[in-house]
Amino acid sequence: MAGRPFVRSVLVLVVVVVAGSCSRDGSTLADRDASDGATAFAPTERDGPKGRIGLTCMDLTNPFFKLIANLMTEEAGKHGYEVVALSGELDPAKQNNQLNDFVAQQVAAIFLNPVDSKAAGEGVKKAHAAGIPVFTFDVEVTDEEAKDLVVSHIGSDNYQGGLLAGESMVKAVGDNGKIAIITYPEVTSCIHRQSGFKDYLREQKSNLEIVAELSAKGNRDDGLAVATDILQSHPDIKGIFAINDPSALGAHAAVKKAGKEGQITIVAFDASPAGKQAVYEKKLYDSPQQFPRKMALGTVHAFIQYMNGEDVAKKTFIPCAHYYYEDAVNDPNRVSEQW
Repeated sequence: MAGRPFVRSVLVLVVVVVAGSCSRDGSTLADRDASDGATAFAPTERDGPKGRIGLTCMDLTNPFFKLIANLMTEEAGKHGYEVVALSGELDPAKQNNQLNDFVAQQVAAIFLNPVDSKAAGEGVKKAHAAGIPVFTFDVEVTDEEAKDLVVSHIGSDNYQGGLLAGESMVKAVGDNGKIAIITYPEVTSCIHRQSGFKDYLREQKSNLEIVAELSAKGNRDDGLAVATDILQSHPDIKGIFAINDPSALGAHAAVKKAGKEGQITIVAFDASPAGKQAVYEKKLYDSPQQFPRKMALGTVHAFIQYMNGEDVAKKTFIPCAHYYYEDAVNDPNRVSEQW
């Protein structure tokens, strides 16, 4: 995030599309917004008539990625493609093996959500050399030799979402005291969230002191362990920003165990079904909301455009939105597992 301007609106109302993209023949590409609206269903067990798409993501036990995989499967099926969805299980080496297998199978395309933004470059380069287009979602590839080989990326505007999280933290705990961040430094989306959060505090000249920044790998168990360590080292903290709902819910479990509910504010990220419920139950103060349906359908649509020889946006970023208690109370889909 070095060199990124600090002054950005937290009320972003449009999808930002980065220009300078290229099609299969290298021509300049125009932007295209992702559309919304589909329902999840179980993957088919047979090949689609037009071939297979290989999908690998961080962790299919995470409802965010499970929903995306189901939506991609349904939408690609409408166009005659089968999606084979695999879980990287938070293991970069395992995910690269999956990418290698997709290359060996000569899939029609790869939909990639990197476990590790840099390590995934190995698999991207092999796919490109084999003539297989790669589309990333949620998390970008940062390997210098591989990042420009990705046909198209679509994800949340995580930096803007981080600004929202910073705004909420100041709103909840005030302008003085100690806070902590539960991170996930291996992936770009979480890096941008953390950068946006810290930049908001800097822009506002906040006196909040960040006393700990520890990784929980984006999961609940590690969130519990990391937050427990933070509370032991800094028993007087007033707030925790966790880069996703699972790690935030782990942090809440640690806060509850320490008998400090109501004393420590937790700001999360995602507004997943579990996160929304936790906001409603006032376990979390805010969970800046992502829109995985737009992400899933936008990826499939980019692939179909590419296969049709049409223009494809190189990068598309979807703005996030606050998700407070008031939003949860008035959200008819709060208890829906369909996000």
